[in-house]
Order: sequence, then C-alpha cells, then structure tokens
Amino acid sequence: MNSTRHILSMVVAIILTWALCGCMRWEYGTVEEFRASESGLFICNEGNFQYGNASLSYYDPETREVENEVFYRANGMKLGDVAQSMVIRNGIGWIVVNNSSVVFALNIDTFCEVGRITNLSSPRYIHFVSDTKAYVTQIWDNRIFIVNPKTFQITGHIVCPNMTMESGSTEQMVQRGDYLYVNCWSYQNRILKIDTRTDSIVAELTVGIQPTSLTLDCNGKLWTITDGGFAGSPYGYEAPALYCIDAESFTIEKQFSFKLGSDPSELLISSDGQTLYWINDDIWAMDVSAERIPLRPVIESRGTKYYGLTVSPTNGDIYVADAIDYQQQGVIYRYSATGELVDEFYVGIIPGAFCWK
Repeated sequence: MNSTRHILSMVVAIILTWALCGCMRWEYGTVEEFRASESGLFICNEGNFQYGNASLSYYDPETREVENEVFYRANGMKLGDVAQSMVIRNGIGWIVVNNSSVVFALNIDTFCEVGRITNLSSPRYIHFVSDTKAYVTQIWDNRIFIVNPKTFQITGHIVCPNMTMESGSTEQMVQRGDYLYVNCWSYQNRILKIDTRTDSIVAELTVGIQPTSLTLDCNGKLWTITDGGFAGSPYGYEAPALYCIDAESFTIEKQFSFKLGSDPSELLISSDGQTLYWINDDIWAMDVSAERIPLRPVIESRGTKYYGLTVSPTNGDIYVADAIDYQQQGVIYRYSATGELVDEFYVGIIPGAFCWK
C-alpha cells in the first residue's frame, strides 16, 4: 500500500467511522454484502504465525449457520497475522491482530471495516474506559498503549515497572469503578492496578508464575489462573494455580493448586458472575463460592487440544474451540450447560477467541 493511498484512506475512515455506510476498501478485491443476524457469535481464528492467514467467522446460534472468512469476503482483504481477541462497543467490533500490529474496527452487521488503529507494537487486548479512551495491552513490550477510538490515534502509553521490552507482557483487563486490573503473563507474575483517571499504576500484586487470564465475579472478586511456566524456564517452574483476589483490598483470598505439568487456561466467568469456567485438558466449571476444585469436569476432552472457550450469555451453552493440529480448519463444539453436544462446525485455522454480538 503506498503512503498517499494510506493517508486518503485514513481520512475517509475518520469521516465514516460512525456513519457505518459502505465498506472501506483499503486494497482492491471482490467483496460480498452481508447482513448479520441480530445476535450471534464471532470467532477469531489466529491462523499460523507469520503466515498472514488469520480470519473471522460468524455463527448464528438460532439457525446454526456459520459464515467463514467474513472479514475477507466483506472487505476484499485478509485480516492479517494472528487474530488475538475481539470486543464490541456501541455497534462496532474491535479485532486485535497481534503480529500485524493493528486493531481493526468493523460494522458488526455488515462486517465492513470502518477504521483501524496502527503503529502498535504487539497488541493483545483492548479495553474501553470511555468512548474516547481505551487501553491496548502488548506482548514483548513494557507499555500499555492509550488510544482514542474515535480518531483511531495513539494518545499516550503507560510504562509498566520491572519489565523489559523483550520480556514485558500485559494481557487481559477488567475494570471495577475507576480502577483497571491487568495480568502480566510472559515471564511475569503480577497483577497491576491502574487508576483510569490518571493513567497511572497505583499498585501491583504478586501471584504465581505467568497468570494467563483475568476475570471479575459478581462479588467484586478478581480471579486469575497461572500456567506455572515450563520445565527449564529461566523464570522458574511450579504447579499452576487458581487465585481469588479481593479487588477492594487487592489481596489474595484463596489459592487452589493444580498438578505440576498441567496446563490450565482460558479462565472466564458466566454472565451472572457466579460460575467460573476454564480449560485443563477437559472443560471445568466451579461456583465462585466453592472451597475446592471440582473432582470431575463438565465436558471431557476428545483427546485433542482444546484451545478456546466461551459461554453463551443467554442460555449458558458452552462453546469449545478445537485447534486439532494447528494446520487445518479448527472445529467449534457447542454443548448445553449440562455438557450435551448440541452442534459442531468448522471455522478457520486455530480458533482461539470468541465475541458475542
């Protein structure tokens, strides 16, 4: 893409961002017109690192129909390299594409691009503080970027302490009141507390090695799950654990340990904030008031690699992403809340993240 065309496209993006009329064709290609269902599920398919084959799928739970490669088909261009995560705010979907260093904004009904945030280093997740301010976490960077979603511009950054550009990593974000909490994953063991009014880190809490996920329950408790590192890691190796943290006092209240060598991940909370779910070979569910890890999973593994997880906010159905061999199209298994298989469908390569419309 030449620089003149890029500048003109950015001007058009800003003008039409909230108009949501028509697709912005940043590169030439055949496009299709879409009109998505009123509610549905987006699936971010990472694709293979450095292959530029990330994609976006859309599934209608009511009709059980799936559309693959909707970003490419709606915009005439590929999504990029490693689609990491997605969130929706005010009718706009924001897709974080990690190795392409970009966050795309799209119309969630037509799948057409309406803007993009560029010049990021290695974005992982985006969290909205307001209509004019959002945070974008990074891997291999000791900064959290501050952006203006209305202008698609970077407006500042927060430097995280005790991190280097090579080993720094900030991941998922949850907010309670004026304070934002973020887990530091790669070669890290901390949860950071940020005052969103001043964009400053006001506290940090040490947990186990490499907290991979972060969520907030109905009682104002933070939950994080650690992977414990790996054998031979220069940062250390220990049994993974699940932590319950009181957000107000920012102290650890409970700790549940897993077996050394196990690999828990993808911690999330039900829409009512009452039930935790995670992957550890199988799919596990636990009430936030529980005093021990459950003895049996809610869904047993199919002998493959479960890679992503989400729970329907309307009926509690559990959706599990199977990356299979990380080369072919992945599969999404849809289960009822009690673990009965309801549907299964193919999506893109390495499905990893979900976003409910």
